[in-house]
Amino acid sequence: MENNTRQLPPHVFVLFGATGDLAHRKLFPALYQLEKKGLMPEGLSIVGTARRDYTTEAFRDEVHKALLSFVKEGVEDDVWARFAPRIFYVPGNVDNEDDFRKLHQFVLDVESKKDHEGNRLFYLSMAPRFFGETALYLKKVGLADTKGWRRLIIEKPFGHDYKSAAELNDQLSSAFAEEEIYRIDHYLGKEMVQNIEVIRFANSMFEPLWDNRSIASVQITSSETVGVEDRASYYETSGALRDMVQNHMLQMVMMTAMEPPSRLHTEAIRDEKVKVLRSLRAYKEEEVGQYVVRGQYTAGEIGGKAVPGYLEEPGVAPDSKTETFVAAKLFIDNFRWAGVPFYIRTGKRMPVKSTEIVIQFRNMPKHLYFNQDGNLGPNLLVIRINPVEGMYMQMNVKRPGTDNVVVPIAMEFSQSADKSPEAYERLLHDAMHGDSTFFTRWDEVSLAWKFVDPIAHAFANNTVPLHTYKAGEWGPKAAHDLVKEQPGLWWPLYGNESPMDNLEHATGHPVEVKR
Repeated sequence: MENNTRQLPPHVFVLFGATGDLAHRKLFPALYQLEKKGLMPEGLSIVGTARRDYTTEAFRDEVHKALLSFVKEGVEDDVWARFAPRIFYVPGNVDNEDDFRKLHQFVLDVESKKDHEGNRLFYLSMAPRFFGETALYLKKVGLADTKGWRRLIIEKPFGHDYKSAAELNDQLSSAFAEEEIYRIDHYLGKEMVQNIEVIRFANSMFEPLWDNRSIASVQITSSETVGVEDRASYYETSGALRDMVQNHMLQMVMMTAMEPPSRLHTEAIRDEKVKVLRSLRAYKEEEVGQYVVRGQYTAGEIGGKAVPGYLEEPGVAPDSKTETFVAAKLFIDNFRWAGVPFYIRTGKRMPVKSTEIVIQFRNMPKHLYFNQDGNLGPNLLVIRINPVEGMYMQMNVKRPGTDNVVVPIAMEFSQSADKSPEAYERLLHDAMHGDSTFFTRWDEVSLAWKFVDPIAHAFANNTVPLHTYKAGEWGPKAAHDLVKEQPGLWWPLYGNESPMDNLEHATGHPVEVKR
C-alpha cells in the first residue's frame, strides 16, 4: 500500500445522492481505491445522504455490493475493513430544511468524535435542478459555515444555456466563494488529457512546432458505440451539443491550444485555458450551417448486431430533432493558431468507442525530393485518450528492399486505461487537497455557453439541416465534406487496436520514389 497522503487534513465528505447510479458506479469505487492506495487521511469520514430510508449499517452493505460489482480487481477484505467504518448515512430530502438541520447536527457529532477541525467537502451527485437550492440550504442551516475549509463539488451540466448557468452560478456564489466551487468534468481527470501538458511543455521538440507554421490542422474525436440507452429523458433536452461539445470537446480544445502557463500554478494554467475560449471564433446563428454539422442515427449494425435508430429508442419522441452527432470546424484567432482549423466530432452509435486528438503537420513541398507527385502522407502526432491511453507519431520511411517505396510507420506508446487511476479517483483526490487545476472555473463555463448558444439556437430553429447516418457509420456525409480542404478525410480511429497493424492501409497507398 502506498503512503502518500501529502498531509491531507481530516475532513467530512458529505455525499448528496449517495444511493444513486453515479455514486455506486464511480464515486464509491474511486474512494475505495484511494483507501487501498493509502491516499486518504486517518480522520476522513464519508456521510452519505439521499431519500432512501437506510440505516448506516444497511447503507454500508449497499456500498459493499456496489464495490463488488464495479471494482474490477475485486474488493480486498482488509481494505474494506478500513473503509467501511468511515461510511455513515443520514436519510433526507434536498427540498426539506428540517432534513438539512438533522444532517448538520449529524456532521457536528461526527466531527466532535473524529477531531475533523471543521473541514467539509460537499459533493452534489443529484439532478442538476437541485444544485442551487442545495447550496442555499447548506448556507442557511450553517453546514457551509465552518471554522475549517469548505468545498463544493457539482456535476455537469452547469445549466442548459448561458442564462441558466449564470442563474445557477449566482445561487452557488451566495453560499460559496468561486475558489470553493469545484465544477467536475471527468474528462479532465483522464490520464492522457492531463498528459497533454506534459507532452507539450516537457519535450523541447514539440513546442517549437506547436503553431500555425508547422501544424496544418487538429482533429478531436470522441465516438461512442452505445446509443441513448436509458438516458432518453436527459438526452432529449441536451443532445450531443450540450452533452459533449459544450464541456468535454471544448476542454480538449483548450488543453491542446493553450499557451505555456507562466508557472505550474492552478490559476496560471486555468488563465491560459480561458484565453483559448476568448480567442475562439464565435459564429452567428445564420452562419452556423457553414461550420457545424448535426446528425441523428438511424437503424443499423454495431459489431454485427442490429440496433434501432434513435427515433425507435424508448422514451424518444417519434418526431425528435435531437442530434446524436455533431461535427464542427473551429478557429482560434490568436497569433499561434491563426488559420489552423480545429475539427471536432462526437457521436453515438459509431463504429468504435474512442477518443483521440490528431495533430496533422504541414505537408512536404510538392515536386521535391520524395514528394514529386505530391502524394506523400503528412506527419501525425496522435494522442490516444480512450480506451487505449498513449500516443503515436506517424512518419514516412523507405520500405526495406530495393523498390524505392516510401511507407508510413508509427512509433507508438500505449497502455490499457485499466492501468491508470479512474478519472474520479484522481479528481476526488485533487479536491480533497484543494487543487482545482482540472476543474472548470466559472469564466470557462460562461464562455463555453456563449459560444454554444448560437449553435443551439440554430439547431432549435432548424436553420442547420439534421442529417441522418446509419448506426455503425462515422456520421453523415456532410461531416466528411467538412474536412475536404485537408485533404478530405477524418483520420481513422482504432479503438483497442494498434495503428501499427494497418497503418499503410489507413493512410493511403505507398508512395513510389522516382529518382
